[in-house]
Amino acid sequence: MVDESKYKVLFKVNSPADIRSFSMDELKTLCIEIREYMVDVISQIGGHFGGGLGTVELTVALHKVFNTPNDLIVWDTGHQAYPHKILTGRREQLKTIRRLNGISGFLKRTESEYDAFGAGHASTSISAALGMAVARDIQNTDKKVIAVIGDGAMTGGMAYEAMNNSGLIKSNMIVVLNDNNMSIASNVWQISNYFSEMISHPEYNKLKGAIWDLTGKLDNFGDGIRRVTARLGSGIKSMLTPGMLFEALGFRYFGPVNGHSLIHLIKIFEQIKNYNGPILVHVTSEKGKGYKPAENHVQRLHAATPFDKVTGEAIKKVGGAPAYTTIFGNALVEIAKQNSQIIAITAAMPDGTGLDILQKEMPERYFDVGIAEEHAVTFAAGLATQGIIPVVAIYSTFLQRAFDQIIHDVALQKLHVVFVLDRAGLVGADGPTHHGSFDLTYLRLIPNMVIMAPKDETELRNMLFTAVNYKDGPVAIRYPRGSALGVPLQNGFTEIPIGKAEKIASGDNVVLLAVGNMVEYAKKASEKLFADGIHTEIINMRFVKPLDTDILDECAMRFGKIVTLEESTIVGGFGSGLLEYFAEKNYKNEILRIGLPDQFVDHGTQEELHRIIGIDPEGIAEKVKLFLSKNIDEGIVA
Repeated sequence: MVDESKYKVLFKVNSPADIRSFSMDELKTLCIEIREYMVDVISQIGGHFGGGLGTVELTVALHKVFNTPNDLIVWDTGHQAYPHKILTGRREQLKTIRRLNGISGFLKRTESEYDAFGAGHASTSISAALGMAVARDIQNTDKKVIAVIGDGAMTGGMAYEAMNNSGLIKSNMIVVLNDNNMSIASNVWQISNYFSEMISHPEYNKLKGAIWDLTGKLDNFGDGIRRVTARLGSGIKSMLTPGMLFEALGFRYFGPVNGHSLIHLIKIFEQIKNYNGPILVHVTSEKGKGYKPAENHVQRLHAATPFDKVTGEAIKKVGGAPAYTTIFGNALVEIAKQNSQIIAITAAMPDGTGLDILQKEMPERYFDVGIAEEHAVTFAAGLATQGIIPVVAIYSTFLQRAFDQIIHDVALQKLHVVFVLDRAGLVGADGPTHHGSFDLTYLRLIPNMVIMAPKDETELRNMLFTAVNYKDGPVAIRYPRGSALGVPLQNGFTEIPIGKAEKIASGDNVVLLAVGNMVEYAKKASEKLFADGIHTEIINMRFVKPLDTDILDECAMRFGKIVTLEESTIVGGFGSGLLEYFAEKNYKNEILRIGLPDQFVDHGTQEELHRIIGIDPEGIAEKVKLFLSKNIDEGIVA
């Protein structure tokens, strides 16, 4: 529980309007208390953490100066927006963040009028803000529009597309670049590296200091020269720093500004809020600011499970199987040691994808391209043309951003690129922006693509081995977030015949054709059905493309009723593939497809969401019993 008595200012704030009459001392106290409240709450329930600690002063300054919600603040991704939620009437609801029926971990338009734009993927804020600014101009209203984007998101090309268009349109808008030299892992934004080197270079500062000292000796005349010199210095700086790039794109550049100096942030926003045209304010901040365990953490506690708020150490669960991510990372290292042509690519997620293991073992075989999934895929395509075997490890939801590149740059040219999709299916607390609900559908329609899904960790290892040895085009492997099953791992690897399924159990009443982690659910559902006298056959399909048509033909001959199981949208997924094949063969079997519904699924634990949707073992068993008891039912195709 949170001890409210220790907070002097925070609990007086129920909306941004409340802070606009605060004194500077009260605002500084508010910043301290926001950080303390975040530590109190997130240490108990977990959530995105480091980014919000770094934007406290920035958030307070924005809501102090701008008349939100009439003025619109567009946050990129939303990891850094917890202070924004606290100030906009959701302080108490923060205790429910990312939990079932609680508030979202990201921005959500249906959650608050202060959430101008929903976002879970990076690099979108400038585009959205420009759209809002142009709409304001068309409607002739007085809204100010502010986009907040991190330097990590600036590695995404979409940000520069938006800036280029902003410079051409010249609508009034402000972009705040929150530069903390971090995304989730250490940043790979080369512009930031160059900028940091320039402003700290001794010769640059020696020249600046000499001019300042000289003009200080010239009395009142010197003050005038200093003002001119300051402007000249800004001009010189714009030629030596990112200001040059931003101004070339049509932005007036201001900065860098200390992102933890509340007085300076308020001052600059007051000065520029009525300027015309696109403005960029470069703010330097520290991810994890004000909480020592976060400041000292390699990822600045970007996202945390419940932790000890004194030490910052996660409260670890006892025992349990390793995560699929770790299984993949270790297997890739083993295989890479056998094959010198294998390299790995991540889009700013080394730890999240398991590639940090290869990064430590073989750094020369590891490439982090930043938040640039489109580039990652075409970069891999270029490597593949020269005989390199690129393993591109990207979350299922983020690979959606590179859909065109997968089709045109990889599959069309039949290049051997291995796509490894972590977080396939429902991911839990991060919700609809991060669920891997659509990969089977968007990959299945691509010619030359092979799609696999392992039932357990041993099969994941073998599928990775199979994928890197496959020479006839791209291969995708998808697996869920979380712990594996704990099955014993075999020494070495076994190649799996492409497009061949595996019979797990025999039965004569109904057959369950399961994909990936749904094989385990099928086994558990089968036990429940057996108790009711229903004998189920279970097939581990392994391949969504190509389908094992031999085993499908056999099932069509032996079973009147067939059930497909997948943790993916049923629209266009594995079950749809089976229906297409059965239609071509003119089979008349009744088919029940069980999978994710044709809707965006909210956040909650994976177990809670599976139960609500009815794809857990109990839900599967109930649906199968109902299916067997009726000739026609919802979801059945006769």
